[in-house]
Amino acid sequence: MCSGHYKSQGGFVSALTVSDDKSLLDIAKIHHFLTTESTWALGINYETVARSIENSICFGAYKGKDQIGFSRIITDQATFANLVDVIVWPEYRGLGISRKLMEAVMVHSSVKGVRRFTLATSNAHGLYQKYGFTALRKPDTFMEVYAPDIYTKVP
Repeated sequence: MCSGHYKSQGGFVSALTVSDDKSLLDIAKIHHFLTTESTWALGINYETVARSIENSICFGAYKGKDQIGFSRIITDQATFANLVDVIVWPEYRGLGISRKLMEAVMVHSSVKGVRRFTLATSNAHGLYQKYGFTALRKPDTFMEVYAPDIYTKVP
């Protein structure tokens, strides 16, 4: 894996930096968004978020030192990758930040040469299509174990 900072050019995003340096991530801010505002991880606990970050390739989007976006890749770095938790904080949406995150994701060495790169989205198909993502070619060959209430169940 390479480590890098990806500096944007022009407009609002000229002050934007995307980095895969996990030490820069504001895990508390990521956790707060996921547990209170996401549609896919409501109620997730802090320890689970921290463990997911530890075991993923992560990208933070920053305006100065303030984190304003996040995404992460789960991958074996050889054959398969899955993009998850693509977040832009609400007050920064519509400014091209998700595109800058995607540009950094798509050139990262961890996904170069993988045969299959997947993601799940309910509302950003147009964004991901710009980076080559399509609907599953053979959806009938995919299966999943899905526990939608796992973060809200009382142990």
